[in-house]
Amino acid sequence: MDKIDIRILDSLTEHGRISISELSAVIGLSQTPTVNRIRKLEETGVIKGYQAHLSEALLGGAISVFIWVSLVDQNSKTLISFEEVMEQSPEVMDCYLMTGDADYLLRVAVDGLEEFERFLTERLAGLSEVTRIRSSVALRPVVQKRRPPELSRQVQSNPLKQRSQ
Repeated sequence: MDKIDIRILDSLTEHGRISISELSAVIGLSQTPTVNRIRKLEETGVIKGYQAHLSEALLGGAISVFIWVSLVDQNSKTLISFEEVMEQSPEVMDCYLMTGDADYLLRVAVDGLEEFERFLTERLAGLSEVTRIRSSVALRPVVQKRRPPELSRQVQSNPLKQRSQ
């Protein structure tokens, strides 16, 4: 990746609906080379897809709860079974397999504490794989980045980006 690819990624990260003509003007290339570079970034997997950034609060997820879950064991059957349930749970926004004290860290989005209690008692605590649950309610997000750390470092050190601002 060169500086132009970095500028493409930066622009798409911040403005996913930017038109090819606008993006071409921002990075200083004509439209055909811009499209070719985007296609190459997609084909190599650097760009995994495109999505809208939705408001959880306006769509039934006003509260984020972080939940640490410990399982009875860590064999593949137990992990797969738990992960399948989490994938099918609409409240689960993020699910990470972890090292340390807990096996998983979940972030669930719920409308309120009653909905969280329902998720906790009816979905999570009823699973035979689960042995321990700890949770914390998030008061508010402080930092939510869309740009991976290495891209952020490259954008910050890119003199082309600084000149265009």
